[in-house]
Amino acid sequence: MTVSVGDKIPSVKLKTMTAEGMSEIDTGDYFAGKKVVLFAVPGAFTPTCSARHLPGFVNKADALKGKGVDEIACISVNDAFVMDAWGKDQNAGGKVTMLADGNRDFTRAMGLERDESSFGLGTRSRRYALVAENGTITVLNVEQPGAFDVSSAEAVISAL
Repeated sequence: MTVSVGDKIPSVKLKTMTAEGMSEIDTGDYFAGKKVVLFAVPGAFTPTCSARHLPGFVNKADALKGKGVDEIACISVNDAFVMDAWGKDQNAGGKVTMLADGNRDFTRAMGLERDESSFGLGTRSRRYALVAENGTITVLNVEQPGAFDVSSAEAVISAL
C-alpha cells in the first residue's frame, strides 16, 4: 500500500557517504524535528534524473531553505558509492544529501516500487517528491510513469 499525506515516514536504515566513509541513517531519526524535502529517482546517472531532477534541487536549494526546509535529500535504489559519485558529479555537496536505498527497504515500505525490468534496471523507486514535517508526510507528489512534472523542485516550492 502506498503512503499518503498524513502518514509517518517508515523507519528504515539507509546508507550515505561521509568524509569518514559509509554511514548508516535511520529515517526515524533523520526526519525527526525537521522539515525535510525528499525526492526519489529511478536511478543515479539516468537521463532525466541527471539532466533535470537532481540539478533542479541543487539549483533551488536556497529557495527551498528560504521556505523553511531544513534538509533536502535524494534517494534512489542504488548503493552508497554510486549515490556519492553521482552527488559529486552533480555538485550536490552541502545542498542535497544523497541517500542510498540499496536493498529497496525504504522504497518497499513507502509502497512506491516500480518494475523497470524492461530497461534492465530491475525493481526501482517511482519518481516522487515529498515534504515531511517531524516525520509526517505533508506533501506527496508521485509522478505518472515516464513523466517529470509534479516532483520537480519548482513544484515542491509551489507546494510550500
